[in-house]
Amino acid sequence: MTLMQWFIFFLIIQAIHGLGTWKLYIKAGRQAWEAFVPVYNAIILMKIINRSPWWTLLLFLPIINLIMFPVVWVETARSFGKNTYADTFLAVVTLGLYNYYLNYMVDVTYIENRDLHPKSSSGDWVSSILFAIVAATLVHTYFIQPYTIPSSSLEKSLLVGDFLFVSKVNYGARIPMTTIAAPMVHDTLPLLNKKSYLFSDDYSKRETSWKNKLQLPYLRLPGFEKINRNEIVVFNSPADSLYDMNNPNVDRNYYKPIDKKTNLVKRCVGVPGDSLEVRNGYVYINGVQNVLPDRAQLQFSYFVQPKTSQFNPLVLANRYDITDRFRIINNQNTYYFSAISDKALAKFKNHPNVASITPIKETKGVRDPSIFPHNPSYNWNADFFGPIYIPEAGKTININLEVLPLYKRLITEYEHNDLRVEDNQIFINDKLASTYTFKQNYYWMMGDNRHNSLDARFWGFVPFDHVVGKPVFIWMSWNSYGKGFDKIRWDRMFTTVHGSGKRVSYLIPFLVVLFGWIGFNKWRKRRKAKS
Repeated sequence: MTLMQWFIFFLIIQAIHGLGTWKLYIKAGRQAWEAFVPVYNAIILMKIINRSPWWTLLLFLPIINLIMFPVVWVETARSFGKNTYADTFLAVVTLGLYNYYLNYMVDVTYIENRDLHPKSSSGDWVSSILFAIVAATLVHTYFIQPYTIPSSSLEKSLLVGDFLFVSKVNYGARIPMTTIAAPMVHDTLPLLNKKSYLFSDDYSKRETSWKNKLQLPYLRLPGFEKINRNEIVVFNSPADSLYDMNNPNVDRNYYKPIDKKTNLVKRCVGVPGDSLEVRNGYVYINGVQNVLPDRAQLQFSYFVQPKTSQFNPLVLANRYDITDRFRIINNQNTYYFSAISDKALAKFKNHPNVASITPIKETKGVRDPSIFPHNPSYNWNADFFGPIYIPEAGKTININLEVLPLYKRLITEYEHNDLRVEDNQIFINDKLASTYTFKQNYYWMMGDNRHNSLDARFWGFVPFDHVVGKPVFIWMSWNSYGKGFDKIRWDRMFTTVHGSGKRVSYLIPFLVVLFGWIGFNKWRKRRKAKS
């Protein structure tokens, strides 16, 4: 739905609310017209049900309002003496239309100073859990989201098993586009293995499905910083799945809504306006080799030839901090290591039992069909790619059949234009086009583990509307290869994601503050009890 359609829908809901509650407003000492004025009617209703006016804000936040609406329906009934389980049940299952029964069919009396405390222990538990979910959903959706590193694409900066806090306020929190969804669940409901949201993945019904019509257009709250080059960013995958990455002809426009696509974390090596090229695995920006932060380490694949059969690759991988494990090829005469950093290589190649280490790089000009833009006119591969211009909002480029494969998906899928080619001419929205002006910024996301990262080289640009947030903190790190207490990487707990120099753990200061706060609260409660 467009913003105008949502506005009309909003006005209809306001009319339904007014018609179903205006008599209740009068009985509560208010005026009938107050039940019909958008937003103001919610503020007055909060006064009637004796709740904080801040509840009004929660009613207009997507996802959170799904929890708040039933609460308000029940609270409204209770404010007029309807406190039984049957009243609660009817208020919820009728989607608030129970108010019509109270408004027109029965003579109810407003209880001005009703007791807001639950009448039973079970009610107390339900109330506590409900508002804990509301608070957690608010934080998760608009402020901080937890995230776990699933792959080694950013080792050594982020390790498999790192648990992150991702800030959504740095770049501006994105308003949820999927309005009907389970709180704090991204894609699939745990245990049930069912979608956690309402959305039609049937391409033939993409325009007519009522589920799709419940989608909000893209909106984002203001942020306080832009995405800088070489920052680590969490975003929704444009391709969404490995199948889609390797099958560029699959139509992905309506496979999933943007905010429900798979979350990925990569390094932003190219920002809007950059000209990017990959030479021999290294990124060049505007003709100059990109220099990564000192905590980052590029990793490449190598063939390792041992001198004797006493070669133990697992021991050596652990000793030299080699990221990904190995496999044996050529009847155990050669080992393939998929990710060795330059730092590890300098030590590894001098081992007395290593005969040779040969880098594995693709040849310039040899096309890899899985590489973006998946077009035979571009003989690019993972090690030799580009140059390619990264679009900037408001900038205009010349558009022709040669560059069209690079930007067709941006023009059609991300910026919602109709495009067709007739007689070697390009038509955008039925108009002959020789130029195109981009509507939003785009970014180039890559992994430091260059030969073991499915990144922008495979699926192209990342639009800003796909950006989730900026990882800022590692609060825990789990080492699946460790044993006992070594399962936890203690030196990474409560460390920052970005920054330079050796990581500093803030675990001890955090524990001091935590236990200090707990002790202060206990002291305050005891003092209050005595007084």
